[in-house]
Amino acid sequence: MERIREVIVVEGRYDKNTLSQVVEATVVTLGGFAVFNDKEKLAFLRRLAEKRGLIVLTDSDGAGFVLRNYLKGALPKDRVKQAYIPDVKGKERRKRKGGKEGKLGVEGMSPAVLLEALRRAGATFEDEPPPERREDLTKADLFALGLAGGEGSAERRRLLLKRLDLPEHLTANGMLEALNLLFDREALEALLAET
Repeated sequence: MERIREVIVVEGRYDKNTLSQVVEATVVTLGGFAVFNDKEKLAFLRRLAEKRGLIVLTDSDGAGFVLRNYLKGALPKDRVKQAYIPDVKGKERRKRKGGKEGKLGVEGMSPAVLLEALRRAGATFEDEPPPERREDLTKADLFALGLAGGEGSAERRRLLLKRLDLPEHLTANGMLEALNLLFDREALEALLAET
């Protein structure tokens, strides 16, 4: 089982149970929207972020992004990594009916998908050397590549997100963050040239 240094933050206990079968890491649950009124939990998450770093891993539905965006504003940005699972239609086995958007959450993802999401987020696997740092893509790069600000850019972003198995709810800023974990400018240009 892979060991991860950062603390992983998930929505609920079923997500935690699933993740605990995939990686050896400290996994903290938010308790869903209850975190909005839980000052102690938020203070605890801040302390964990400062000490070990956090990885936020929420579902790819609208509710997951509400939680993710709340945490982005409440926690130190330089100590938090974002892990994204792909949009996959379906429902978890334990549920009678699927969620409102009909997507699988963290608990419904395969171990391979969860490990890949954590790798893409830049998780620190304790038995691997850290990845080499490169120059980040910028919003200007997205504009120059036709992924922001121009006619048809929203559709190009949507197609790219789908191709990369990233959630459709990802904002332009969130997409930029994810792209910086996956590509340098040259690799992104090569990928875009293929389509």
